[in-house]
Amino acid sequence: MRIRTLVAAATMSGALALTAFAVPAAQAAAPAPGAAPDAASRFGDAPAKKAPRAAVRAAAAEPVITDVAVHGDADIVLGTTDKKTIKVAVTASHPSGIYDAYLDLWHGTDIDNDVDGLLLPNEDQATCTASSATTSKCVLSFTIDPRADLYMNALAGTWHVRVGAISNDGDLFWDDYYTTHHVQRLSKQTVNASPEPVKKGATITVTGKLSRANWEDHAYHGYTGQKVQLQFRKADSSTYSTVKTLTTNSTGELKTTVTAATDGYWRYSFAGTSTTPAVKAAGDFVDVQ
Repeated sequence: MRIRTLVAAATMSGALALTAFAVPAAQAAAPAPGAAPDAASRFGDAPAKKAPRAAVRAAAAEPVITDVAVHGDADIVLGTTDKKTIKVAVTASHPSGIYDAYLDLWHGTDIDNDVDGLLLPNEDQATCTASSATTSKCVLSFTIDPRADLYMNALAGTWHVRVGAISNDGDLFWDDYYTTHHVQRLSKQTVNASPEPVKKGATITVTGKLSRANWEDHAYHGYTGQKVQLQFRKADSSTYSTVKTLTTNSTGELKTTVTAATDGYWRYSFAGTSTTPAVKAAGDFVDVQ
């Protein structure tokens, strides 16, 4: 069980870095506002009991984060129903070695006062693999449910990535704003070129629709006012070229005409936005006779 979106997220501030290493998942059902998980709950007695002292040590004693990878550095894209499991990895170093590392994603403008979305890992503790006596790569997984974790469309876009690590002797690193990552609404693009077949020199009409997931009603709706490229490739080629650029109408639909010149494939291609991933329709073949 994981803490879902809006579970006292606003209370998990940088000042509470020690506590924000997250309570074990089995205990993380629904903490009351103002309640924050503590380091001892996550790490047990060994390094966690030293954490209050570690929190005030010189910065030079902190673990050093050398790499953070969220979902293999790919955007996290969710549709309307299917859950998605992703992995994150935090690589950290410290003279005493790394005991554990942590990562979550939060949405909002201010960790102290404005958090409206929170994604927490599945595990009680990261799986850390040492590459040397001082450095470990720690892996966590997330299972994201668009029907529970992503309750409004405004959550699409840029999320903050919060990262922490604790060493074998209790030194702590924590950064509420370590980096950012995109969580996006799944997009779909259709195309239909007709008539098929068509005489050379005749008119081909190419229609299509750009739509994306709506996390509020769990359906797909047209993405309006977006630039979409009409592209073509000859039957004997593997490369598409852009013929013209259109803008989706109020229902996300596209329609244009072209002159039939040679056999080939027509498609619409959308470049994507911060909230919605790029998508290309499968090419629709037209036989020109």
